[in-house]
Amino acid sequence: MSELQDLVALIRANTPLLVIETPDETRVMELFRQSLLHVWRALWRWSVTEGLRRVDMDSEDESTIAPDLSATLQDIRAAGQRGIYVLLDATPYLGYASYQRALRDLIERRDCQPHVLVLVGAKVELPAALEPFAVRFALQLPDANVLLKMVKEEAGDYARQNGGRRVEVDPDAVRQIVRNLRGMSMTDARRIARHLIWRDGALGPHDLPELDRLKFELLNKSGHLHYEYDTAHFADVGGAQRLKRWIEQRRPVFVQDPPPPGLEPPKGILLLGVQGCGKSLVAKATAGGFGVPLVRLDFGTLYDKYQGETEKNLRAALASVEQLAPCVLWIDEIEKGLATDSGETDGGLSRRVLGYLLTWMAERKSRVFLVATANQVEQLPAELLRKGRFDEIFFVDLPDTATRAEIFALHLDRRKLSREGIDLAALAAAAEGFSGAEIEQVIVSALYAAHADATGLDTPALLQAIRDTRPLSVLMAEQVAALRAWALPRTVPAN
Repeated sequence: MSELQDLVALIRANTPLLVIETPDETRVMELFRQSLLHVWRALWRWSVTEGLRRVDMDSEDESTIAPDLSATLQDIRAAGQRGIYVLLDATPYLGYASYQRALRDLIERRDCQPHVLVLVGAKVELPAALEPFAVRFALQLPDANVLLKMVKEEAGDYARQNGGRRVEVDPDAVRQIVRNLRGMSMTDARRIARHLIWRDGALGPHDLPELDRLKFELLNKSGHLHYEYDTAHFADVGGAQRLKRWIEQRRPVFVQDPPPPGLEPPKGILLLGVQGCGKSLVAKATAGGFGVPLVRLDFGTLYDKYQGETEKNLRAALASVEQLAPCVLWIDEIEKGLATDSGETDGGLSRRVLGYLLTWMAERKSRVFLVATANQVEQLPAELLRKGRFDEIFFVDLPDTATRAEIFALHLDRRKLSREGIDLAALAAAAEGFSGAEIEQVIVSALYAAHADATGLDTPALLQAIRDTRPLSVLMAEQVAALRAWALPRTVPAN
């Protein structure tokens, strides 16, 4: 059934109390006006600023009843014909026993007509005495056709206010904008469309990053998510050739909606590896490879001292991520957010969080690609590692000689330093056991030394910085060796 048909059925059934949570009051009133074409009722609207006003006429009735809600409820009870009464933002008044009683009398039809009462607000929390009588009605989110019509309306409004100057439109970009606006309320979608149009009088591919940013800011009200504006490209990642091919093979399926017959969008990958070997950079590059936004979930901010709030925070964060789809969700150092003990030390909280995350990973239908990174595999729950949770588990190992040379070249180019006279092969050989992050710091240290000596950067200076550095593979040799021994036979090498 359609949204309108559902509402008409509830009105015909004389449902005594409807609750609609939405900030879009205009859309609610329009939906009720449409319902009057199928079932006749008098339609009234109440607010504390306007009082009670009949609104089912061609022009709204100018006569109003005083805005006091208590008097309004008494007048509704005395009305001689049944009607639909839409009460806007009335919830704060229902904390008083007298208002609850008056509303309860209307709900139970005590000496009154079988009215339909509707409570509308951005958030409607009912007193316990009224909750059993309420039927919550959820507005459907606008589909692609409705959103496209709205974008055209905003473009027409722009032209009217700018002396007939029409909005420059790229049809392919508009289709992608409409697709990315799906999952949002009409109010929020209209706000974003208006912003994109009015900032330069055009709708084109350049608007897509701005749309992603605005959409994220609207959805991330909890602050548990972080929008990563600078996503890397795979060209910025040294090595990881096998992983790059894996992402490239799956990109067309991930971005195509719906996916090709017989295929489902890829779900995600787990990146294990030695610290500093580029797992975070690969996570960013994955979003760049797919051409979608990157959102990072900060597990530490989810935890709350009050019972049930942590799970609620996780649900809200994942729901917001799904509304941002298609996107990449990055959970960095996931082992720090998911304990491996039985949950006895935290009252079972970690097990409940893990359980909900695993359920979401298995059952989600949205195009959210999960990239989780971890340094300490022994702390990961076994349930997370079993096949089916992730599409693949990759191991990002210490770079080999060729990859080290590539990383030296990348960091020199990034700093706009000339490679002329730099012996990359000698540097790569001398830096055996160095991670990508440590190679970057070698260049930084050599640059400081060259600046202090008022000399240029050359191979001897870089070799000296290498000799002065003790890499993690030396400082934590036992731990690094244990991680490599565990991962190499069990995971897929990224390179």
